[in-house]
Amino acid sequence: MEYCNLIGGEWHETAQSVANVNPSDLSDVIGHAALGGADDIESAITAAHAAAPGWAASTPQQRFDVLDFIGSEIIARKEELGHLLSREEGKTLAEGIGEAARAGQIFKFFAGEALRQRGEHLASVRPGVEIDITRQPLGVVGLITPWNFPIAIPAWKTAPALAFGNAVVLKPAALVPASAHALAEIIARSGLPEGVFNLVFGPGRKIGAALVESPRVAAISFTGSVETGRGIAAECGRRLKKFQLEMGGKNPMVVLDDADLGIAVEASLNGAFFSTGQRCTASSRLIVTEGIHDRFVQALSERMAALRVGNALAPDTQMGPVVDERQMAQNESYLQIARDEGGAVRGGERLNRDTEGFYMAPALVTDTTNAMRINREEVFGPVASVIRVKDYDAALAVANDTDFGLSAGICTTSLKHASHFRANAQAGMVMVNLPTAGVDYHVPFGGTKGSSFGPREQGAYAAEFYTSVKTAYTQP
Repeated sequence: MEYCNLIGGEWHETAQSVANVNPSDLSDVIGHAALGGADDIESAITAAHAAAPGWAASTPQQRFDVLDFIGSEIIARKEELGHLLSREEGKTLAEGIGEAARAGQIFKFFAGEALRQRGEHLASVRPGVEIDITRQPLGVVGLITPWNFPIAIPAWKTAPALAFGNAVVLKPAALVPASAHALAEIIARSGLPEGVFNLVFGPGRKIGAALVESPRVAAISFTGSVETGRGIAAECGRRLKKFQLEMGGKNPMVVLDDADLGIAVEASLNGAFFSTGQRCTASSRLIVTEGIHDRFVQALSERMAALRVGNALAPDTQMGPVVDERQMAQNESYLQIARDEGGAVRGGERLNRDTEGFYMAPALVTDTTNAMRINREEVFGPVASVIRVKDYDAALAVANDTDFGLSAGICTTSLKHASHFRANAQAGMVMVNLPTAGVDYHVPFGGTKGSSFGPREQGAYAAEFYTSVKTAYTQP
């Protein structure tokens, strides 16, 4: 299968391509993705720029029809798309199907948003003058998406961009071209005018940089590493270009003495190890008070050791492989750093299965302090560390002692502590007796500090990024 660039409504091959390899079975080459260059991205920007005015002038019904078509087809094909997703990214088949379904739900939600146009009509302080406050599309929006949610994140950026009348150039992660190509193929048949949506594969240093630098691209929405996000912020700031960043996390899960042990263990297991821990919302720091610490660690260790790690497509697999060798090496490096700093590591070894793949046992690091690198830097794998603290006040202080602020969780039966944590955790999202990972599509997503910058993603709040506000005065 060849995954081509979609530019101006036409599929374009490139002279070079990159193999898409199944991390569960390295002998399985799923397809080959186009390796776009400067000419490809410039053509895509040109096509989007030409198509943007027409789409901006489209009716709410036209936008609804297109987005509803896309969402309906994704949902109808969720098992097929989920299978493809799991095959190329490595999350379990159930997770892959669930992600595909969510992508469809996102498009259908924003189909509704296209109809729910919001504005204000006010009287001026000046007699006889009327005021209308409306939202208008930005023009061309560049979307740069990561590999860990290869259809959901492109969906939650593309759907609002189109719903609010923008043209799009999508640059997906090189590791997961099949999901982005499948989404683009559906969009291409949706009735969307040619050039409104464009897809270009290629390296971020060329394709992503060209989007950021182009004067015809009005805004950039990026999800990825902190380092890349900071570079985008600097360049967009220099050019006075609107930008939105979703970056890393070092999310705390606080477990208090009064917590229901079963709920705390399952929430931590899910948050830390599901999706192979490759989520920016993963529970990577487990902050546990003294009275429950030993029981919690023992129970979580037993549940963790019992997780069935295997081929993502096998029905009994509970945790799939790491996405590639580079990520595996990074995981192992952080575990060694933790050992060198005095941490005790349970699990984390490479595993052999029937097929050659990047299989890794989930790892739990105990005897850590919040000053250790394992608790300061994002690992992005099935690795969680445990920090023992005295009480709730100490737990909250440790939870907030981080450069990140995406998601934070607490397990407790105390309404007092739950309420206080919700108000005082320095994170954009707070979970009580739930995993730190796992969010709804109809409400805002995003964090504080080094995790996010700019308006929130998803839900009605997406309009804050994908539109500009215009105030018009009229004297009849």
